[in-house]
Amino acid sequence: MPAFICLTCGVQSAADGGSPPERCLICEDERQYPGWMGQQWTTVEGMKAAGHGNRFREVEPGLTSIDTRPRFAIGQRALLVQSAHGNFLWDGISYVDDETVEKVRALGGLHGISASHPHFYGSIVEWSHAFGGVPIYLPAADREWLTRPDPVVQWYEGSRDLWPGLTLVQCGGHFDGSAALHWAEGAGGRGALLTGDTIAVAADRRWVTFMRSYPNYIPLPERAVRGIVAAIEPYEFDRIHGGWWELTVATGAKEAVRRSAERYVQWLGET
Repeated sequence: MPAFICLTCGVQSAADGGSPPERCLICEDERQYPGWMGQQWTTVEGMKAAGHGNRFREVEPGLTSIDTRPRFAIGQRALLVQSAHGNFLWDGISYVDDETVEKVRALGGLHGISASHPHFYGSIVEWSHAFGGVPIYLPAADREWLTRPDPVVQWYEGSRDLWPGLTLVQCGGHFDGSAALHWAEGAGGRGALLTGDTIAVAADRRWVTFMRSYPNYIPLPERAVRGIVAAIEPYEFDRIHGGWWELTVATGAKEAVRRSAERYVQWLGET
């Protein structure tokens, strides 16, 4: 039975008796928005028929960006971390096909999946099944937002050490379970943080920002911003890779988070 993908957010939902849900749970929330043309759905097969495919680009040694062309839904990328202990997919995209599976296997396969927040779940269960049911690690705080439940999902709280040099860190903020992936070997051994929308890289890539809703411009309160900074403080990193191509803080990233948080809080307090 096919699962259905929302055309607006790109998140896959389980079929209800062979039919898509009446509404997309993700888009009905205030952090996202219903499609302007009404609720519309497709499937992986529908995307294939529409001519979609995935593009692979090296971001830095050991890190590959995967995004769908033509652009689909929110348009985020997935990031494939390649390490001696296994490959890990960070953030989901909606489309996966045989060609994608072959390319990932040529890069060392896939051994686990996670995502920064529910807007970027994409078709993560579909991806897991395409690679033999590899585990998906998600924060228990966001359990209600998983629209395609499956036994491959493993829930965690706070942080989760995946294997040496790779750690999931729950930061909160954008969603209660919003998370980052700490990759100790990234940035030439100086450490990298993969953040999606948990810590969003700004257009001025010396800075980052934090929001409850990016499309609807809803800010976060001071306590949430300071909580995000505190959650990543124990980890060393010099680089941040955001949710889209070229949205990277190339160096000095940990200080950029601190500096950006202070600026954000300052403007919250202005009258």
